[in-house]
Amino acid sequence: MENKNDDKLLEIKNLRLHFSTRGGTVQAVDSVNFELKRNHATVVIGESGCGKSSLAKAVLRLLPRNIKTYDGQVILAGEDIMALDDETFRRTIRWKRISMVPQAAMNALNPVMRIGEQVAEPAMVHLSLTKKEALQQAVRMFEQVGVPTDFVYRYAFELSGGMRQRAALAMSLVTLPDLVILDEPTSALDVLTQASIMNLMKRVKNQLETSFILITHDIATSSELADSVAVMYAGQIVEVSDAFQFFSAPLHPYSRKLMASVPRLRMDVEPEFITGQPPSLINPPTGCRFAARCPARFSKCDEEPPMLQIGDRQVKCWLHA
Repeated sequence: MENKNDDKLLEIKNLRLHFSTRGGTVQAVDSVNFELKRNHATVVIGESGCGKSSLAKAVLRLLPRNIKTYDGQVILAGEDIMALDDETFRRTIRWKRISMVPQAAMNALNPVMRIGEQVAEPAMVHLSLTKKEALQQAVRMFEQVGVPTDFVYRYAFELSGGMRQRAALAMSLVTLPDLVILDEPTSALDVLTQASIMNLMKRVKNQLETSFILITHDIATSSELADSVAVMYAGQIVEVSDAFQFFSAPLHPYSRKLMASVPRLRMDVEPEFITGQPPSLINPPTGCRFAARCPARFSKCDEEPPMLQIGDRQVKCWLHA
């Protein structure tokens, strides 16, 4: 039973998603833990290939056939939705309570369907609305995300990149879900449109009281929306922090390197880079997975560090033990 007084919307515990491939087992998501509050935005950042998109698919159970391991807990408003069978999950959770804007969302729109019909479809399927009622709901969502209402009669190729992205966001919001997962929602957009989309999501979060998980490698843009930050490296979460504390003083050496790679407009500081390559998720190293690239490495790093609690922050690093 959902407790409306509970500020915690989502809790992920020891979530694992491993794939079988010809080369071996890919540990895409490996014992991930973090929480998300209601009306809150958590940004998941990290390099390409660290498992961010696989984490989104694990939460929404959008799984390929080559799964080797898929376990842990995903607790939504007090209910462990991992315990639900596939049909119940599809009918009661996916898109109804948790929706998603996938990578390359602009290309995910059907070129031969009118935009309004595509946005209305989830409301017809998951809310059992008539087509007329669903189109009315789609119009309301278009107004919410700043798309002219007459665009419901247009096709995807008639919209600009920014408008297609807004339409994809409207589609994810049309069922009024508790949580929206956005996977690189601004990666194909110009800088001004990126800023516009981020401002839009902030307004939607406040007006509709929606929670967001924003998956991105764009640290500068994500800072506009973030209430908290989770840093992912080689399939694991290595730091979880309040956004203000993270952007001013990250704890994990990897987080510090990520922040140092961001160009600064008002500081005469050259961006840094991280030496080396991320480890293979097929055979990740024992101990700390960042140790081979870490400038602060010492002997203890040969052992895997626990997730340490530092005040209200968490970090997976022996330097803070």
